[in-house]
Amino acid sequence: MKSMNRYALPLLAALALGGCTLAPDYRQPASPVPATLGEADGVADSVMLPGWRALFTDPHLRQLIDTALSNNRDLRLAMLDVAEARAQYRIEGADLLPSVSVNGDGTRQRVPADLNNSGESTVQSQYGVNVGIAAYELDLFGRIRSLKQSALESYLATEEARHSARITLVSEVANAYLTLMADRENLRISEETLGAQRESVDLVQGRFDLGLGSELDLRQAQVALETARANRARFQRRVAADRNALAVLVGAPLPALPGDDLDAPAVATLPEVPAGLPSAVLRQRPDIRQAEHALRAANANIGAARAAFFPRISLTASAGTASSELSGLFESGSKTWSFSPSVSLPIFSGGRNKANLDMAEVRRDRNVARYEQAIQTAFQEVADALAARDSLAEEERAQSALVDATARSLTLAEARYREGADDYLAVLDARRELLSARQQRVSVTLDKLNNRITLYRALGGGGAADQATLIGTLDTDTPAATTGNAPRS
Repeated sequence: MKSMNRYALPLLAALALGGCTLAPDYRQPASPVPATLGEADGVADSVMLPGWRALFTDPHLRQLIDTALSNNRDLRLAMLDVAEARAQYRIEGADLLPSVSVNGDGTRQRVPADLNNSGESTVQSQYGVNVGIAAYELDLFGRIRSLKQSALESYLATEEARHSARITLVSEVANAYLTLMADRENLRISEETLGAQRESVDLVQGRFDLGLGSELDLRQAQVALETARANRARFQRRVAADRNALAVLVGAPLPALPGDDLDAPAVATLPEVPAGLPSAVLRQRPDIRQAEHALRAANANIGAARAAFFPRISLTASAGTASSELSGLFESGSKTWSFSPSVSLPIFSGGRNKANLDMAEVRRDRNVARYEQAIQTAFQEVADALAARDSLAEEERAQSALVDATARSLTLAEARYREGADDYLAVLDARRELLSARQQRVSVTLDKLNNRITLYRALGGGGAADQATLIGTLDTDTPAATTGNAPRS
């Protein structure tokens, strides 16, 4: 045991020194966007977004989102990426501790007479049992610790990517559902228009048979009828395509869906986003947190590249028992030990280490650019969604008034035609205007609801709670996870 102490104390001292790292201090890049999301001074530093169950009040839509979160293949791949990154982090962390193994071996060999000093052939035996450490690297300059920190940040980045994929999936399912509802309403409008055109053809045909109308009126009515039939076929095709797209997102056959109008409150109104909201709230978006974790990982890799310029010290040690007889393995005097330190000092590598360091620094700079780009994209998405919110509400009110006005115009045109005060062209024009106004109102309503979903996703989709859960989970695994920074000397 005294012999083991000869290298146990140096080993413990080396482990204590292993907290050093050559990675540069991490500094969060300055925000490349204006300080606020509006012209007024900031009045709040956060936005509390509801969970998606509170945002989407339609029970059928909730069911579809639940199914998608369980079955969608893209989300499943994102979850597997997280599991892989977590395993890689544990692999890198395991190198900070020595690998201890127990080995047992035995050898019996016959030595010929001409190779034996006694001139007689003999059979020799050797048995041994030992506990050892093989090629354990003392992390004096933080190479392994930097690699572990990089793996941790990569894991956190994949976790944020999963959150981002989840928010995106929820938004895409909602958008696809609303698009299906909009096209179903457009199909209903086209069927109503087709029925009205059939009645018009019957009316014009009767007037023509009585000599009260012209053949031109009849042909115009028939053209309008066939146009309405083609319009209905187009929306039938779009509804079928919408269902297929929604089924792919959900990852399962679609259940029976209701025939609710798009005007029903399928998407709740988001909490008011104040003017002048600080753009710093964009950092709650998972894609921005993902970009920052990737930047931290690249920063840690610089430490590993710097450590390659310094000596690497490895230890190989073992202690056990050996004997020429199996029964004598544990008898007095059979103890054995070995201690083999090694030092490797880089002298010439053809510029490899310098190139690796340059590459690590370039990758860090590239991740800085990606992080700034993610913030700029987020800023534009939120600003555009906020700018469109009020104008879409105003446009929807104006479009509803236009529908009422064109419906009244059609009623008057039909009355004048029946009284012979006007030709059928006025009826055709009024019906086309009404059809266009109704379809445009559906489009504006869809844009208004999609804008709520876009704003929800652009502000981070309420992902802050998920991040807190993530940190709490990692906190049970390693103290470094709570800060995202590698321990420094």
